[in-house]
Amino acid sequence: MLDIEKIRSDFPILQEKVYGKRLVYLDNGATTQRPLPVVEKMTEYYLKYNSNVHRGIHFLSNKCTDANEEAREDVRRFLHAASGKEIIFTRGTTESINLVAQTFGEAFIREGDEILVTEMEHHANIVPWQMLCERKGAVLKVIPFRDNGELELSHLDTLLTEKVKLVGIAYVSNVLGTVNPVRSIIARAHAVGAKVLVDGAQAIQHMPIDVQELDCDFFAFSGHKIYGPTGVGVLYGKEDLLDRMPPWQGGGEMIREVRFEKTTYNELPFKFEAGTPDFIGIIGLGEAIRYVEALGQENIAAYEQELLAYAMDKMKEVAGIRLFGEAACKSSVISFALGDIHHSDTGVLLDKMGIAIRTGQLCAEPVMQHYGVTGMVRASLAMYNTREEIDLFCKGLAKVAQIFGIKQG
Repeated sequence: MLDIEKIRSDFPILQEKVYGKRLVYLDNGATTQRPLPVVEKMTEYYLKYNSNVHRGIHFLSNKCTDANEEAREDVRRFLHAASGKEIIFTRGTTESINLVAQTFGEAFIREGDEILVTEMEHHANIVPWQMLCERKGAVLKVIPFRDNGELELSHLDTLLTEKVKLVGIAYVSNVLGTVNPVRSIIARAHAVGAKVLVDGAQAIQHMPIDVQELDCDFFAFSGHKIYGPTGVGVLYGKEDLLDRMPPWQGGGEMIREVRFEKTTYNELPFKFEAGTPDFIGIIGLGEAIRYVEALGQENIAAYEQELLAYAMDKMKEVAGIRLFGEAACKSSVISFALGDIHHSDTGVLLDKMGIAIRTGQLCAEPVMQHYGVTGMVRASLAMYNTREEIDLFCKGLAKVAQIFGIKQG
């Protein structure tokens, strides 16, 4: 069981007011808030130990270096990776995916090869593969989804052939909330020799992750999606695969020895960590992971599922509501339209009531095209949200519907 009021007390921003109204923060899919322990840990290192990592021999540098490597171990444990060598720090999910597109793509993709993604992917798991296909003469193919938000897996029989070298798939859709059956897709991809990258940006904060049990080849997530700082992320990759991939960027920690005749590269994971990292952000990410571990991911998942079910039931009572994505297996994201009201109008009116939600194409234009809409409104939940906030949100939706003359019918 989670003590929600105690958790909320760790997030001072939740006590703020917007336009004189109590803040109801339902934009967690875009970024979660940071708890006090994360902010305090980062502040401590900025004020007392700030110094560049991996290079200095003095106390401050060693202190920060040790804290960074402890954070790497925190991530390894959290993901159940086999080794810290498989944990690469990046700026976020987008950079992690681009790293794979550049390095795996350089090593393993040839003209005529195929890369397979789904119709519900975030742009960050589409565009890097398109760019790779343009460079290499490869072909991008797409697994469609049904109107209820579930993948049309029957298409895998024809799409997943030995031509496919990599599958990029979101564990959880950032628009539909669909929890995709990544385990079975990974197994089927491996059966034809394809590797699999899982975009975990919308899964990492909602459910336990075990990359060895999933058997994914790559897993990417961002720190700010799991109550950590912005500008920090992680790429997990299987060690033997990372070993065979060339570096992406040159300079700094990725170097073992530099000669004008030849440069040799550092061992994993440093081979992929060129330059000075956001070392205090990495420390903050480690603290965020410890915060979540202390609460228990199973406890968080159970609470959020109860809250999601409550929210969807309450929203269906609002006149003119249209929900997008009602997959049988769904996480804490609800996208919708309210009658014919433009999504931006809905968002602006809710904002004036102190309710923070997301509107627009949600970095997933193909999903908008699937449903024939220009944009959606999205409410995304986190462990610190409450039923009372859901009630205020639905009351706000009803008021917007009333302003525009939408009646129950």
